[in-house]
Amino acid sequence: MTDESLGKGWYKDAIIYEVHVKSFQDSNSDGWGDFIGLTGKLDYLQKLGVTALWLLPFTDSPLKDDGYDIRDYYKVHPPYGSMEDFQGFLEEAHKRGLRVITELVMNHTSNTHPWFLSASSSRSSPFRDYYVWSDTPDRYKGTRIIFSDTEKSNWTWEPKTRQYYWHRFFHHQPDLNFDNPKVQEEMLNVVKFWFSLGVDGLRCDAVPYLYEREGTNCENLPETHAFIKRLRADIDREFPDRMLLAEANQWPHDVLPYFGNDDEFHMAYHFPLMPRLFIAIAQGDRKPITDILQQTPPIPEGCQWAIFLRNHDELTLEMVSDQERDYLWSTYAEDPRMRLNLGIRRRLAPLMGNDRRKIDLMHSLLLTLPGTPILYYGDEIGMGDNIHLGDRNGVRTPMQWSFDRNGGFSNADPSDLYAPPIQNPVYGYQVVNVETQIRYPTSPLNVLRQMIEVRQSTPVFGRGTMTVLHPKNRHVFACLRELGNDVVLVINNLSDRTESVLLDLSRFRGYRPVELFSQTLFPVLERAHFHFTVSPYGYFWLALRPPDAPVRSRKKIVR
Repeated sequence: MTDESLGKGWYKDAIIYEVHVKSFQDSNSDGWGDFIGLTGKLDYLQKLGVTALWLLPFTDSPLKDDGYDIRDYYKVHPPYGSMEDFQGFLEEAHKRGLRVITELVMNHTSNTHPWFLSASSSRSSPFRDYYVWSDTPDRYKGTRIIFSDTEKSNWTWEPKTRQYYWHRFFHHQPDLNFDNPKVQEEMLNVVKFWFSLGVDGLRCDAVPYLYEREGTNCENLPETHAFIKRLRADIDREFPDRMLLAEANQWPHDVLPYFGNDDEFHMAYHFPLMPRLFIAIAQGDRKPITDILQQTPPIPEGCQWAIFLRNHDELTLEMVSDQERDYLWSTYAEDPRMRLNLGIRRRLAPLMGNDRRKIDLMHSLLLTLPGTPILYYGDEIGMGDNIHLGDRNGVRTPMQWSFDRNGGFSNADPSDLYAPPIQNPVYGYQVVNVETQIRYPTSPLNVLRQMIEVRQSTPVFGRGTMTVLHPKNRHVFACLRELGNDVVLVINNLSDRTESVLLDLSRFRGYRPVELFSQTLFPVLERAHFHFTVSPYGYFWLALRPPDAPVRSRKKIVR
């Protein structure tokens, strides 16, 4: 693998950090995070080892859906700062080698967007055909309701013009009509605007739902793929080295077409993998992981999966069986307030019972499975959640920087904060914060930082193939990651007990395993099978070095 080839497809080697501008750092004491505050924390993010920042929506919005209800695609929401503040942030991020990924919400707008205000005022409005209207709510009956907890129909009555309008999400988010060429042009102009500012990637929200057709479930339609191909062609021509990431909450075989022939999306989320990681660690059994990996088809060479443990939404359970969903709810969300739609609205640390071993093991899985890992802000320090806040807001609380006022997030009066910081005895900012964890080498923050450092020094994780091993002991998930002559053996113990495992490594007889964190040398693999003992929820990342391989100098990392 040459340096030149490693430079292509930067997203394959990335560690993405998902952050909400409003949640990270308040620079002007108004209780809301802003771009100046985020800019001031870029050194922290660089030291953490992440290489790309994914920003949740920050354009102007009434915030009924935390910014996914867009009122103006071209204006920064005032509490977050100005366009000049954003451009200053972008420049400083690029100086530090950090890529910036922003949101493209193209399926719908806010019902306060000027397009919809005009469209809903008169049937003769020039923007009427920007949205989908009907005299009856009986059209597209085969279409599921996504937000089943709050919406009873995908149609909402508009009394002024006496028609229904279509929405796949909240009723205050009317869907755009992509059958209208003007809507397509509007979206292409939005994309070009942000890329021309220097944004490196766009995370495209809700892409399976752009078109509607009678007699279908209105998802994954051919017309959607045709538009995405057009979008990708324009980007490749005008903005090379930019990236498109698809939010397509579908099964892997349904997501595969969104890569096209490497002419649609560069990346797409692997949604079904995430709940199965939680099943596997709860049951101490690798089968949920190996099963979903077997169902994951190969993707074009230039493309990449995006994988994650948690994010700003609920832990979605749409793509599990009813039995698996009941198991996950009973295991991770006994309190009904922890549930939302078909999911669980909790952060990683509470899901893991604040067990450091489990949290570190989940990060080991995230950082070594095929794909680009995404970290959710605050999970690096083990932040908790607040189930008393409505909707998904319980996992969107202020970042906890110190044990000072408001967790160091803001100097504002606590009553002026956009949301209260966590203050309970286990996860409160007085206990869980960056300032404290920076001091201790074995803190969650520093252990994850060290894992990221190893991951970033080993291109096999971002670009290599994976071979799953199948030892008799199902408590252990082990795999080989390979890229050219580089081979890494990863062993994860999903059990709460010390486990012994015998692995078939006959291909590598004569090789020597080297533990990547401590640089500890293991005995040479002299037999076809090799025995490993792994501590409860423990893991090994072992480079398999051939006998004639030169010794690689690399500083030891203490765990």
